[in-house]
Amino acid sequence: MTLTQVLLDETEVTYAVLERLVRRVADDELSWKPSEGHDWMTVGQLLMHCVSFGCGKAVKGFVSGEWPIEVQSDEADVHVPPASSLPAVHSVQEALDLLAEDRRVTVTCIRAAGESNLLSRRTTAPWGGRELSLFQQLLEMLKHLVQHKGQLFYYLKLMGKTVDSHDLWGV
Repeated sequence: MTLTQVLLDETEVTYAVLERLVRRVADDELSWKPSEGHDWMTVGQLLMHCVSFGCGKAVKGFVSGEWPIEVQSDEADVHVPPASSLPAVHSVQEALDLLAEDRRVTVTCIRAAGESNLLSRRTTAPWGGRELSLFQQLLEMLKHLVQHKGQLFYYLKLMGKTVDSHDLWGV
């Protein structure tokens, strides 16, 4: 098995499970957020984060060197904005459409990366962090999406939806 295939397999599983979780949300639940604590994203904001910068744009940035403007910064100390300022999807269908496009971008870029580049090319993210192989950076972006998939899973549980480990892992 190649490193490219490892990334593609992880991509397919992650996006398939995330899509099933997104389909568990209703349009009238997009404004829901946990009542305890502070600075939580709403469901709509979480979905927008997953589908707009959860994985695809960053994978494209690492592979092509073309980064979206929102991650380009000359400052060494870039902070995450408060949840209240984050954009949200307006419908579940919008989230599903954007998720499909993000998945397409991720798969296309992984295939374009080239097996030999995955270990030999080293890079850092524009938001900082240590230099890693291209394979590690792409895997980190998939792990980022998995983290938010888990966040959506727990949001659904807190909303009273019946979800279990099968819904989280797709087994």
